[in-house]
Amino acid sequence: MGFYLNTGDIYALLTALCWSSAVILFDLSSRRLGSLQMNLLKNFIGMTGFVLTLLLLGEGFPKLSSIDLGILVFSGVLGVALGDLLFLASLRRLGAGLNAIVSTSYSPAVFLFAFLMFKETITTQSYAGAVLVIAGITVGSLKIPAQSDNKDILKGVVYGVGAAALTAYSVLLVRPIMESYSIIFVALVRFSTGFILSSLFLWISKGRNALTDTMKTGLRNPYLVTGALLGTYLSVILWLSGYKYTLAGRAAIYNQLSTILIILMAAVFLKEPMTPRKWLAVGLAVCGALLVSSA
Repeated sequence: MGFYLNTGDIYALLTALCWSSAVILFDLSSRRLGSLQMNLLKNFIGMTGFVLTLLLLGEGFPKLSSIDLGILVFSGVLGVALGDLLFLASLRRLGAGLNAIVSTSYSPAVFLFAFLMFKETITTQSYAGAVLVIAGITVGSLKIPAQSDNKDILKGVVYGVGAAALTAYSVLLVRPIMESYSIIFVALVRFSTGFILSSLFLWISKGRNALTDTMKTGLRNPYLVTGALLGTYLSVILWLSGYKYTLAGRAAIYNQLSTILIILMAAVFLKEPMTPRKWLAVGLAVCGALLVSSA
């Protein structure tokens, strides 16, 4: 039994690496911005990066049919605007540990939508690997917050599962379009939609001055800017590339390794202790990834 990674698998693994690095950088930032402001800034930096990349590559901005444009915008509304808001709402209610566990619903959601939309299935061995990865995330992240409110926990779970489902559906929705258009252009349309909606939400909730204050404060923070470049610009290109060049189910499993990488990076850069439970989590997830790569 040999281990094999195709091009899409590598992109999916690099996505996990970039996103986990971004999370650590966000944690190292000053946290002077709220979640909506952080989301707006991330979308702005990603959008700017996509525009500059298209110009540097000389690809320009292709003409889209009204149907394709509608699908890309709809995908941006679902995945970037609504999906992110639900994710943040879940994170506030559950905390990072429980939210990481709920987010493992992302892989099953991808499996389901990939089958319903494209009749795509993965091998039984890959499913077994997914179970090990999810088990590793669960072991590494499970920690019930003290004095937690059952209603908040329930809401957080619902929001988290909803965020995972919207993210999974929105990326698979644009998969056929990526066969005809540049991945960077697809990302630009999706995140431009997210940026516009985030700006409107912030303007309505906090006023016009909040927009300029967000930009001034955020763009002066090197951890935040670097995290956004890795987490919104680079990881999104790799994320979409993974779904373009490999089976959706395999890409989803590799993507979920980001949680395990965050545990390891937190130990190195944030000096968080590596407990036996965390080492067990890493071992389970690595075994799962190896099982998928040998399928």
